[in-house]
Amino acid sequence: MRKKLSLLIAAAISAIMLFSGCAAKGGSSKGTFKVGMEAGYAPFNWTQMNDSNGGVKIQGSSDYAGGYDVEIAKKIADSLGKELVIVKTEWEGLIPALTSGKIDAIIAGMSPTEKRKEAIDFSDNYYTSELVMVVKKGGKYDGATSIQDFSGAKITAQLNTFHYTVIDQIKGVDKQTAMDNFPAMRVALESGKIDGYVSERPEGISAEAANSNFKMIEFTTGFETSPEDTAIAVGLKKGSDLTEKINEALAKISEDERKQIMDNAIKNQPANE
Repeated sequence: MRKKLSLLIAAAISAIMLFSGCAAKGGSSKGTFKVGMEAGYAPFNWTQMNDSNGGVKIQGSSDYAGGYDVEIAKKIADSLGKELVIVKTEWEGLIPALTSGKIDAIIAGMSPTEKRKEAIDFSDNYYTSELVMVVKKGGKYDGATSIQDFSGAKITAQLNTFHYTVIDQIKGVDKQTAMDNFPAMRVALESGKIDGYVSERPEGISAEAANSNFKMIEFTTGFETSPEDTAIAVGLKKGSDLTEKINEALAKISEDERKQIMDNAIKNQPANE
């Protein structure tokens, strides 16, 4: 009897190990598609209190996530036949969360830079952005048209983004320490700690909508960027078997539909984002 019980236990353990191995190899837990994002970069992603406007529950929280990235993630999850799970993760923790298997994909307004490609793979692009500067409305830099108009200005951007590196293109700029997130930069701008921060057009529109004291500057002579910097794609584990399937899902979303999704995200974003 004891021998038979031992055999049954051994068989159960083997089955568990086999299932775990299959889940790891597939890069996704059975039935779910776990997506990491900050949920704090409107209109790409944000945190809200309910499921209005298509919000998705954040794992381990009473809050929900909404925004452009969430809508793209929902379409991908539907195409994969999986349940979307949003895992709220700080920007710096997204790639470690992906490589460790905590999440299946990063959908967080992330650009597929060469440096990031050393650690992870990327899908085809799902958005292309334009760089802007967010400043105080009516302030010294309100009428700027060129990045060189910010010579001597205190400028910053988000930590570990190409937004921060392009600041060096401004001659004589007073480059400030990079900040962790956009809410922190908005607070710094409101208080006068900085004169402006580099962002992308959707976030600039959001900043203006959230605070009437803010102004988004669109340049006639702007930053020099590369396609890899302005493009946004889904981050995936090296060699993930999800890459091809996600590219197929993205191919089904037309440019007009993507534009409509972004317009809706800008319209629906919470007032405090």
